[in-house]
Amino acid sequence: MDTGEITIDFAPELALFVGAARRGVRSAARVDGVSTLGHVVESLGVPLTEVGALRVDGHAVDPSHVPAAGETVSVRAVPRPQRHTEPLRFLLDIHLGTLARRLRLLGIDAAYENPDIGDAALATRSATERRVLLSRDRGLLRRREIFAGAYIYSHRPADQLDDVLSRFAPRLAPWTRCTACNGVLRTADKESMRGQLPDSTEQTYDTFAQCVECGQAYWKGAHHARLDEIVARATAKFGA
Repeated sequence: MDTGEITIDFAPELALFVGAARRGVRSAARVDGVSTLGHVVESLGVPLTEVGALRVDGHAVDPSHVPAAGETVSVRAVPRPQRHTEPLRFLLDIHLGTLARRLRLLGIDAAYENPDIGDAALATRSATERRVLLSRDRGLLRRREIFAGAYIYSHRPADQLDDVLSRFAPRLAPWTRCTACNGVLRTADKESMRGQLPDSTEQTYDTFAQCVECGQAYWKGAHHARLDEIVARATAKFGA
């Protein structure tokens, strides 16, 4: 077994995941001549979902590369915007409910599991439906069966939304999805909504939308200004 050490450095963007001793400097890491570079990187704390280019002695390699003693490894962060070849569909874990609603508000397909169905089921759904799994759980993002994943860096919903929009650059289509269930909205007139709304709402508003999946009704009520501010900020910063 070819054991020994490699020299490795991580991009500044990955500092969150590595110990203080490895931040901003080249450091040594043990290798066994069998484990892949992807495994070594993850064992040092960095989920592969956050890794962009891997270079060994200046040459690009895949995560399947088996590092040998004496090699110098450079680990870069995933580029932004991240390129994707399929329609973007997201899956969010139990801790990201507010982010899920904000993505839906912008017309982005964002499935959300509540109550918690467990890591294995989340990973399976990601793979089956080919959804990018968004999570703050590093262990979940290391599961091999997921289709794709991304770590959410902030606790704050506004920053979380910026993170996803800057990383994936999804097409925005505000007011086209149900924030409750992720279904598509259709325009509805007052007559079709009669009997489904509070009397005050029915008398005050004329324009409505309704989810084709769950039937949830929407109108420009008192809460609309706050939601419109979220939409205006996102479209101004990331485009419609």
